Amino acid sequence: MLNKFFEISKRQSTFKKEIIGGATTFLTMAYIIFVNPSILGDAGMDKSALISVTIIASVIGTLLAGVWAKVPYAMAPGMGLNAFFTYTLVIGHGVAWETALGVVFISGIIFLLLTVTGFRTKIIHAIPLSLRLAVGAGIGLFISFIGFKNMGLVVANPATLIGLGEFSPTLLIGIFGLLITAIMEVRKVRGGIFYGIIITTIIAFFTGQIHAPESFMSLPPSIEPIFLKLDIISALNLSLIGAIFSFMFVDLFDSVGTIVACSYEAGFVDKDGKVKHVDKILEADAVASVAGSLLGTSTTTTYIESASGIANGARTGFASVVTASLFILALFFAPLIGIVPAYATAPALIIVGVYMFKNIKEIDFKDFTEAIPAFLTIILMPLTYSISTGLSFGFVAYVLLKIAGGKAKNISVLMWVIGALSLLNLYLSVGFVL
Repeated sequence: MLNKFFEISKRQSTFKKEIIGGATTFLTMAYIIFVNPSILGDAGMDKSALISVTIIASVIGTLLAGVWAKVPYAMAPGMGLNAFFTYTLVIGHGVAWETALGVVFISGIIFLLLTVTGFRTKIIHAIPLSLRLAVGAGIGLFISFIGFKNMGLVVANPATLIGLGEFSPTLLIGIFGLLITAIMEVRKVRGGIFYGIIITTIIAFFTGQIHAPESFMSLPPSIEPIFLKLDIISALNLSLIGAIFSFMFVDLFDSVGTIVACSYEAGFVDKDGKVKHVDKILEADAVASVAGSLLGTSTTTTYIESASGIANGARTGFASVVTASLFILALFFAPLIGIVPAYATAPALIIVGVYMFKNIKEIDFKDFTEAIPAFLTIILMPLTYSISTGLSFGFVAYVLLKIAGGKAKNISVLMWVIGALSLLNLYLSVGFVL
């Protein structure tokens, strides 16, 4: 019955592939269980409650992706969006966190309406193929950069912005884990990325870099301090329109970029370049965002780490059910999951980056009206540490260069709108004004 419902055989997959893929996705994104509470906690929210809320929001979004959209994508509170919530809106502009949750709720409702009317789907299909391919390559570079950073190979440098990190024991373990993972991928070992994370963690344990937790299980913290505490009335203040737009824009292009990139990796793109299942994926994304705001967390979005599970063979929604199940277990085993260090999951991010970058060969670099926007999209994602910023520069450049090249007629009406919104997003990124 499960085979038929999730179309596992039809998509040329197996239960083993789906389980390994779902587990791999979970391990590469499990950091959100600890990072999200830390960031939102700075806004004055209860950190213990945030642990449970982060997990529950991830379970809801991921199950929607798996059971409703039937795709191997995972969802959780978005990185970047949580930082915007805390450091820009709450701390930077003095907005109460309850009001900020109201802003998230309103942006989610508008997002849902745009999804139901099909506008979000039209946006995806209006994006030129070269930019869609660039999105995957750019996100590949971006998550690889995150992987190198988590490993400690790349560090901040006041003179050159970034530089080579010191060769500490943890960095050497991470590099060894990357080598092991790469060898298994070269040898086509099924589940190589997943096994690489496990092996790297075991090495870290036996070399004394990590230790067994004091307890392996704990009861989930209560969500009462932040559940349904959003202030929608205050969020309707006209001065917060800019904040609502910013949440919408970042979530729109982060989720669209991730969906497009993962869809290419999973084979969900037809010969005309259209993404299959996109309507339901976007609906799941929108509903998850609304649910997350009610629970007490910032905007929920589709996670690029889903690509790690896809790279390990996941092709159906059953993988997302596995990921969601592991999140549920995390409610009781958070101390044990916490011993998996960032440098153990870093090799997975780097290898996935390689997988996502490979489609760059399909971009027509002979046509500079296509090549330059694609290049800007790819390079600016990691350099600005923002998927949406890379997309915005690419969209704006595409419109301007098509005009300069006498090809304005090739720009669709919707692409004109996207270009204008991208320009506005860049302006808001430079100076957000309430």
